[in-house]
Amino acid sequence: MTVDSIISDLTASMQRAIAHLEVEISKIRAGKATPQILDGIFVDYYGNATPINQVANITTPDARTISLQPWERNMLGPIEKAIIASNIGLNPQNDGNYIRLFLPPLTEERRKELVKRVYGEGEQAKIAVRNLRRDSIEQVKKLQKDGLSEDIAKDAETRIQGITDKNILVVDQHCKEKEKDIMTV
Repeated sequence: MTVDSIISDLTASMQRAIAHLEVEISKIRAGKATPQILDGIFVDYYGNATPINQVANITTPDARTISLQPWERNMLGPIEKAIIASNIGLNPQNDGNYIRLFLPPLTEERRKELVKRVYGEGEQAKIAVRNLRRDSIEQVKKLQKDGLSEDIAKDAETRIQGITDKNILVVDQHCKEKEKDIMTV
């Protein structure tokens, strides 16, 4: 294990933490209908838990509606049950051919709640980034015990801190953008 490999592992891990944050934030709806709202919902498809987007065509005919057309008509019931069980706060309307989800306009109170959730996800991402920093610094210290010079170790710690600071700023930026998106009426 070298300092460069520690830093490249750290960079890759932090990018994964940021990508996870982006996925989690995209699931928080901002009053606009997007198919991503349904990501992470699984339907019982002949005994297998299958992602909802693999059993139905998902479209957004307008800014407040999500429309699902199952590939097989007998999947209407299981899709409806899965959406209700997912607890995303939307009630499916089943007309026998399509399932429609209508997004209610967001109240000011609900918007603030969503912003809190966004910042909660942001805080989880920051914790992950800081934990990665701590682990990397421990690896550098272990290398220092095994004979790495103190100057190189200090330089590595400075680089690790710089990468950490940069990623924390990225997390903050994502949260601010999502907050702006949510609070825009």
